[in-house]
Amino acid sequence: MLDGFKIRESPFWCVHMYMCDNGIARNLDIKAHGHNNDGIDLEMTRNFLVENCTFDQGDDAVVIKSGSNQDGWRLNTPCENIVIRNCSILQGHTLLGLGSELSSGIRNIYMHNCTAPKSVLRLFYIKTNHRRGGFVENIYMENIKAGKMQRAFEIDTDVLYQWKDFPTYETRITPIHDIHMKNVTCEEVDAIYEIKGDERLPVENIELKNIHVNKVNKFIKKVSNARNVNEKSVTYTKLAGQ
Repeated sequence: MLDGFKIRESPFWCVHMYMCDNGIARNLDIKAHGHNNDGIDLEMTRNFLVENCTFDQGDDAVVIKSGSNQDGWRLNTPCENIVIRNCSILQGHTLLGLGSELSSGIRNIYMHNCTAPKSVLRLFYIKTNHRRGGFVENIYMENIKAGKMQRAFEIDTDVLYQWKDFPTYETRITPIHDIHMKNVTCEEVDAIYEIKGDERLPVENIELKNIHVNKVNKFIKKVSNARNVNEKSVTYTKLAGQ
């Protein structure tokens, strides 16, 4: 158990739980604004609870990972059965990020009753590429209150960063399916959601329900290479230009 301590200005990821089973992180106070300052990274970890934490960091707040490429395939240890609740991100990139290192797979993740009251880039972000493999399935986010951001929900299957020009050792597309976001309110977004799947293996079974945004600055949604995207009560008050 990790309970009730502060981290200030870590040089990289602030807390990294690697191949852990049956753990708890609660009442953590994270503040670090350097490069790649994730709040807490759960990598190839199972049966873990994160609760009552405050994140104020330079990158993502809660990150789910499961190894990179050949190492992830060899270890074959999914990150699974994770609950994140009653947490807040004050500044940073993403409230809940999955990947891009997900080569052992990610499943059964549940985040609820969390807040992002100020400004972030995204609430929810799955990122992978055609070299990662693995899988992402059964992911749930609900009961979220947020301020200003670029996207409330985003999936991108072509995230290669600085390795884009390197040759591909082996192509392994990441299956992504059964992803759910419900009961979310945001003050302001550039776009409510964007899904960029891989045409060779489209994203499947996405549920977006009871999402309300006060102001949309650019567009409502963009979807490519995705099947069965179910929208119910995704609303906004004001769209820029109208």
